[in-house]
Amino acid sequence: MLDETLSIKINKTQNSKIKNVDWENLPFGKVFSDHMLVMNYADGQWGIPEIRPFESLSLHPATSAIHYGQSIFEGMKANRTDEGDVLLFRPDMNAKRFAESSERMCMPVIPEAIFTDLVKKIVDIDRDWIPNKEGYSLYIRPFMFATDDFIGIKPSDTYTFMIFTCPVGVYYSDPVNVKIEEHYTRAAYGGVGRAKTAGNYAASLYPAKKGNEEGFHQLIWTDGIEHKYIEESGTMNVMFIVDGKLITPAEDSDTILKGITKRSVVELAEHWGLAVEERKITVEEIVEALKEGRVTDAFGAGTAATIAPIAKIGFRGELYELPSVGSREVSNKISRYLNDLKVGKAEDVLNWCQSV
Repeated sequence: MLDETLSIKINKTQNSKIKNVDWENLPFGKVFSDHMLVMNYADGQWGIPEIRPFESLSLHPATSAIHYGQSIFEGMKANRTDEGDVLLFRPDMNAKRFAESSERMCMPVIPEAIFTDLVKKIVDIDRDWIPNKEGYSLYIRPFMFATDDFIGIKPSDTYTFMIFTCPVGVYYSDPVNVKIEEHYTRAAYGGVGRAKTAGNYAASLYPAKKGNEEGFHQLIWTDGIEHKYIEESGTMNVMFIVDGKLITPAEDSDTILKGITKRSVVELAEHWGLAVEERKITVEEIVEALKEGRVTDAFGAGTAATIAPIAKIGFRGELYELPSVGSREVSNKISRYLNDLKVGKAEDVLNWCQSV
């Protein structure tokens, strides 16, 4: 059990890299901040976390995570307000999901309050790395992996939890084209689709590559049994406005990742009095609505992109074009509010942001 009064060792770098950053040309996920947080688990307990200069890792060739896939992660962002304050968006939900992923992958659970506190500590250390440019932010990557140097299929006895951060620009610069996938499967019932585990993303790479070759940015995954029901997209949950209602797949199966941005969109829409339906959505229903012009908006919701407008949806060789992004009242309103909220320009009516 992790002691909730645990102190943190801090060893700051003597050679900051921040002066070398080209802030006007900032790629996503390729520039890393000065520090990282490391905490090791052994003998049934967590050690003292340490913040130290960002550096490469040294791993044993038999490191369990490499061979057997015990690895989970989260994605979060920090933003700066005009007054210089630093805000995190719903970190408690990331902490809860990380704990759920840990349970599913037979990994030690970090108490949610400790998880959030550790995130705040590393963000505070590298707060100068948070970009001031509109649409930019500090991406936060907490993750955990098995570290036993042992070849054998069993849960590891040792683990490393880490957090690093990187300043990022926009994830999608343009609306995305997506293809409804009917052959390959992201997640099966009873599997690990709900866990944010590395293997889920590895399994999606090949079908996503084939989709890219056809001109699509992402896939819309369908259920693994009949490929009849819409589930989620590659880097985000998927949402539609059909006949004036916001509809999105329900999370009552264990094949869909519980998206924090998606949950926020649903709660915000309900707060504004919009009609919302979380339920099973058939591919047939969406395709028919597209043919009849009843889909007025479709978008992805995720940490990296926040709100990613979908321009075209491909299905069985047909390409359905959606209304122009500028005409989409609901997703544009949601996008503006969430973006403004994260930088302190909108009232936090639902108490989602936490200060660092």
